[in-house]
Amino acid sequence: MNSIRFTKWFVSCALLLSVVTSSCQKDESVKDMDTVKKTAATDSISTLSINNTSGNFLAGKGTLKITIEDSTYTFDAAKDSVAFINVHNGDNKYFGITAINKAHTMSFGISSIGIASTNINGKVAGSQFLFKFDDKKPLLQYTLTQYAGQDDSGILSIEKYNNENLIAKGTFFTFLAKDDKVNSPFYRAEGSFELQFK
Repeated sequence: MNSIRFTKWFVSCALLLSVVTSSCQKDESVKDMDTVKKTAATDSISTLSINNTSGNFLAGKGTLKITIEDSTYTFDAAKDSVAFINVHNGDNKYFGITAINKAHTMSFGISSIGIASTNINGKVAGSQFLFKFDDKKPLLQYTLTQYAGQDDSGILSIEKYNNENLIAKGTFFTFLAKDDKVNSPFYRAEGSFELQFK
């Protein structure tokens, strides 16, 4: 059980770290958008080995939407940092989506075991949704619950992948809880994404 928890933690951290690094590039005030994208791609490659040839993409256009507890949240890739990435940890392979808004007050990550491709339905391996309100309110954190049932972690589905200007299009659902206790309520989170290069 501890190895499963570590794997979920590792994947979530890797996904969120890549978005935080990428988001710093999107916050720069540069008039030429192509220059910003090239700089972001170069910095990401040098620090995290993220490059478009290996299936890691920083979206320039598109949306990621998540609904949980009757509220829907949207990341806009034109202003927020949204990335589709592949993570390799030894023989283990994961793919996923990470996002952080421009104000750095909301971030989301979801991953699945396997390799990304068109028409794939992957079992969710990790997910985390974080909110930072202000200095007076604590961080609100939703994480993948381990108590929904071993086969009920959710599905990350890709309808289209890496085709011309389209990075990925698909849907997902998973179950997130606000803490790690056995009796904690958990909530179904579902969403969709359509990410493009520009």
